Amino acid sequence: MTCNLRRRTFLTSAAALAAFGARAQGAYPNRPVRMVIPFAAGGATDVLGRDLAQAMTATLGQSFVVENMGGGAGVPALNTVARSPADGYTTFFCASGNITAQPLLAKSRVDILGQLTPVGMVATAPHVLVVSAKLPVHTVGELVAYAKAHPGTLNFGSAGVGGLAHLGTELFARAAGISITHVPYKGAAQAMTDLVSGQVQGMFGTMPSFTGMIEKGAIRALGITAPSGATPLKNLPLIARTVPGFQYSSWNGIFVPVGTPAPLIEQLYIAMAKGSTDKGLAKRFDEQGVDIALANSAQLAAAVHKEIAVWDKVIRDAKIALN
Repeated sequence: MTCNLRRRTFLTSAAALAAFGARAQGAYPNRPVRMVIPFAAGGATDVLGRDLAQAMTATLGQSFVVENMGGGAGVPALNTVARSPADGYTTFFCASGNITAQPLLAKSRVDILGQLTPVGMVATAPHVLVVSAKLPVHTVGELVAYAKAHPGTLNFGSAGVGGLAHLGTELFARAAGISITHVPYKGAAQAMTDLVSGQVQGMFGTMPSFTGMIEKGAIRALGITAPSGATPLKNLPLIARTVPGFQYSSWNGIFVPVGTPAPLIEQLYIAMAKGSTDKGLAKRFDEQGVDIALANSAQLAAAVHKEIAVWDKVIRDAKIALN
């Protein structure tokens, strides 16, 4: 609904101003919506975000303009969104680690839900535990036994300190009662190269990062960190069957600056939920090893609080700090 520009009277009363605000809000969105993604173009989160942006465009009738802002463990992108106007036109499509892990590693810990408000979760994905084909193990049980028989020799790589793959490694080591040395890299590509060569023996991560090398036989998938119905993961066992109590998953969702009006958050959530029913999007998510999993703003906020407590303990126990 738009204002009647031919009206000759000014809206001066409080009631008229409130009515104007309601009409303006009802027109949302009347221009393109910005979607900030805290990763470089082409990565798993970027691919999912662009698919979702396209589906939400069809629902809302306005385009979503994707802006990749990689680097800095996602903190610069997060800060950019948090400082943007709370008008529904800047959104943050992120992975769970950007919200529940990286802020815990800042010199001054960030109250993430004091800066960003959840719109909702759209998908979850377990991490896959992979090992170099040069390591003589084929199951999680064999890996645990190998680590206990060869203390101090097991090295796990990741794309950097404090990422979910790093925290998952620390959580696994403690749950399994084994020693693992974390080897951080500046990116996933070099970590993968060293995994294939056997310089590091294992790694956690999402399935798209590993598919090619698994198919070539250069690395071996042993299990997944949480239940999944995604096609590429159906034949992989739950790690928790061997290491009781060990479970975590990555998720993707949308956040907006604190102060964004609740009706706009609801419109974005409805568009996200409707977009998730698109058959093409669902197929592409499934191919990436991702399950559609919807949670609204309140549900996601509760999940964030719970997950922060888990990773906070891991970070403190392992004495993890960014250099």
